[in-house]
Amino acid sequence: MTEQKENQNPRLEILTLPGSETYELLDSGNGRKLERYGDHVLIRPEAEAIWKPALPDLEWKKADAEFTSSPEENGGHWAYYHQLPRRWLFNFEGFQLWLQTTASRHLGVFPEQASQWSWIGDQVRGAGRPIKVLNLFGYTGVASLAAAQAGAVVTHVDASKKVMTWAKDNQRSSGLGDRSIRWLMDDALKFVQREGRRGSKYDGIIMDPPKFGRGPKGEVWEFFKLIADLLDASGQILSPSPQFVAITAYAVKASPITLQTALLEMMGEHSGEASCGEIAIREKSAGRLLSTAIFARWAASGRSGKS
Repeated sequence: MTEQKENQNPRLEILTLPGSETYELLDSGNGRKLERYGDHVLIRPEAEAIWKPALPDLEWKKADAEFTSSPEENGGHWAYYHQLPRRWLFNFEGFQLWLQTTASRHLGVFPEQASQWSWIGDQVRGAGRPIKVLNLFGYTGVASLAAAQAGAVVTHVDASKKVMTWAKDNQRSSGLGDRSIRWLMDDALKFVQREGRRGSKYDGIIMDPPKFGRGPKGEVWEFFKLIADLLDASGQILSPSPQFVAITAYAVKASPITLQTALLEMMGEHSGEASCGEIAIREKSAGRLLSTAIFARWAASGRSGKS
């Protein structure tokens, strides 16, 4: 039996946020989470928090701002209880990242991804050679920065001009302006398909596909309709000796086992090891794990170690 066939039995893991002085999940419950980003405490919706808060209401009332959802897709608004800067620098995991409140509740960084960034850096450094990395749905660029910091030549693709500018600001504020990152505003699937026709190859691929999104020309992305096409196209642009692939999925009703199975199909006969599981944050108040996303990742043989 080949190594690839044996690895079809999933190795399930839970990736948790390493201890941080600048970010804390202070508490969660009743469909909300209480978080500290540096000096600012915020409340945001969290469907996974189906339990009761551990902290008293008095502690929640100390928050600087709260996002309340509305029925429409990505709808809602912020209520400000104390003055917040328009945006502020957040020192996290060796990066200086710009944060700000947005209409979609997000702040510009997902702290729970820190273990993924660390793992990506390990794969790049462990290659022992210069490698090219493609980051799809790259958002504000922290995974791209982690790969570039470790020595990779990175191509970062996102459909939003706003977050592309944000990502470039993060590169400069983190002191990585001299690192090789090509920033491209494009539809992820169309870009990968064009790269296949051009004969372009990448040694590492990172992707964080949303449940739903739109490309710069109005292209519609729907996870369950198009993820198979994206993985198939991505498999076509892997180098003959790929180093790693990392996939994260938020807010989709899928199993990490499903994600790993699809990833192994993408990797074909490449020799390597895969794992999958959930990404979670442990709250400070009661020590409960709050699940935030699922992941699957693959690394060349001998390089799949835990972050």
